[in-house]
Amino acid sequence: MYNIPYFKGNVPSDIISFMRGNPFITLIGVDANQQPVATQIPVLIKEKEGKIYLTGHLRRKQDHTNAFEQNTNVLALFTGNHAYVSASWYTEQQVASTWNYKSVHAKGLIHFMDSDGLYDLLVELTNHFEGTEDSPASIKNLSKDYVENNMKAIVGIEIEITSIDHVFKLSQNRDEASKQNIKKRIGEDLVSD
Repeated sequence: MYNIPYFKGNVPSDIISFMRGNPFITLIGVDANQQPVATQIPVLIKEKEGKIYLTGHLRRKQDHTNAFEQNTNVLALFTGNHAYVSASWYTEQQVASTWNYKSVHAKGLIHFMDSDGLYDLLVELTNHFEGTEDSPASIKNLSKDYVENNMKAIVGIEIEITSIDHVFKLSQNRDEASKQNIKKRIGEDLVSD
């Protein structure tokens, strides 16, 4: 991770808010042959007893699931909007161009759920992303056979987060005039105040 103090958020709740706002993660691990594996999944972020947990589900019997069964250490990569920043937009233009972005690396230990936990997760996950439990896509509105058959193909996961690191690289090292030029081109959400 690109660790420079002035490219960090100052408020821990901003990091969690970013994670909640970008819940489609890349989940990364290492298999038995020390080869990297990754998959993309939506997750819910929960805080309980002073710890942070991610919950989601994976397809069974895939390279990533097999790897996570053997090595429970995982990295959840949260990314958001990003944009190229041309040095031609700076007041001092004889420097390198760059990229502005936000990224959070959450390391943790993955645990697999039983079928009751998976069912409860599917209800919660669907209701969360549908925005209501009354959606036609809610688990309670799907046939029991359909839900049970699909549950055979997936496994629920919970990741206990053990460390979080982040980069919010938003032109913090630029003068105010340069920041205003950058905002005009890529938008305010990718430039610090």
